Amino acid sequence: MTTFDNILPKVAEIFRLHIAVIKRVAPVYVNRDLNSRVRLIVAEQWEQDLQARTALDAIAQAMFEQLGAHAFPPSQAVLFEANIESVKHGSFAAPLLDLEHVWVIDRLATEGNWATISPISTGVPRIVFFSIKGGVGRSTAMAAAAWSLAQSGKRVLVLDLDLESPGLSSSLLPKDRRPTYGITDWLAEDLVNNGDAVLEYMIATSTLSHDGDIYVVPAHGVNPGEYVSKLGHAWMPKVAADGRRESWPQRLQRLLNTLEEKLKPDVILIDSRAGIDEIASACVTDLGATLVLLFAIDGEQTWSGYRILFQHWRTTDVVREIRERLQLVGAVVPELGGAEYFSALREGAWTLFSEELYDEVAPGQVASDGVWSFDESEEGAPHSPWSIRWHRSFAALRAIHTRLDGIDAQEVTNIFGDLIAGITRTVETEDAQDD
Repeated sequence: MTTFDNILPKVAEIFRLHIAVIKRVAPVYVNRDLNSRVRLIVAEQWEQDLQARTALDAIAQAMFEQLGAHAFPPSQAVLFEANIESVKHGSFAAPLLDLEHVWVIDRLATEGNWATISPISTGVPRIVFFSIKGGVGRSTAMAAAAWSLAQSGKRVLVLDLDLESPGLSSSLLPKDRRPTYGITDWLAEDLVNNGDAVLEYMIATSTLSHDGDIYVVPAHGVNPGEYVSKLGHAWMPKVAADGRRESWPQRLQRLLNTLEEKLKPDVILIDSRAGIDEIASACVTDLGATLVLLFAIDGEQTWSGYRILFQHWRTTDVVREIRERLQLVGAVVPELGGAEYFSALREGAWTLFSEELYDEVAPGQVASDGVWSFDESEEGAPHSPWSIRWHRSFAALRAIHTRLDGIDAQEVTNIFGDLIAGITRTVETEDAQDD
């Protein structure tokens, strides 16, 4: 029996048996449709080439016999395209294992595929707070970081992009300061070119601002209205009058660029949805993040979840485009046994990063230029966690703004110091590069 995970290895095995014709007709695209059935796409010129056509028919027959329900009948399994380069337009093409000039195009039901990595934004640093699992104190840490940065005189823009589980804005803002609209309203209104009408009314200034400013853009306004229905429209692509298509992550990128231009912040903090879903994909890969903070607690659920994501980046050949932006954050390090816990967390992180992200370095070999690898104990390595200490005064908070208002700065440093120092270094490094 062939299941989803067997499809591409079996296709690659068939191709290797017919490698001469594959090389001749390349590029070859393996199109996997929404129902996970595959067919081949090659240039139109090969349709009339008897030798090539005979070999392609043999490949189609082998796919039909070996892939079962995931194959098309041989007569429908090969498509001939007049403009072969147009096949991948609007889709992400990943190489098929180690086969040259053979690409896989996955037709997905969602816009997010985690493998389209946008270049780092040329504007101010964009820092994404992400976790593979919820309940790790990500939003609390983000609020504390925003507070600390503002205390140092920075203008901080905070976006609540955890659209399916919103709450950061309500914890950062008292009810009387919450704006009328939020990001979901803008995404819905933008579809009918009405986004500008709500833009002015979706930004609030936190009362935590003192020497600097904290601008908060929530997931929804003070009155959520038909929030569930709006979410159903928010993910829609926008099609212009001339037929140009803009995906919802591209629309979100446009909103972020507009907010950056309007508010002139020194840094943008983005609260992502937890888990491997479409919103998180947009936050981590599509918004030009400078730094992606991976919140983690030591445990098999954490490491297996991140391993799935890292392996996807390796399989789709984009790992080098994303890995240098990643930084592990050790969330809720316990008060008792903290040193032992932190040591185990670092070990688990290094095992994961060294196996999935770092370049392999032979024993005794020194990592040279172009080789990206770190020792387990190396400070400053992406796998070396920025620790956040668990503290009962920040556990299960309903309103972070009431806790931070008037708090002693030293207490914040004791709990979130590693995280704040790392974010500050990122901001200052970007500032220095711009000067």
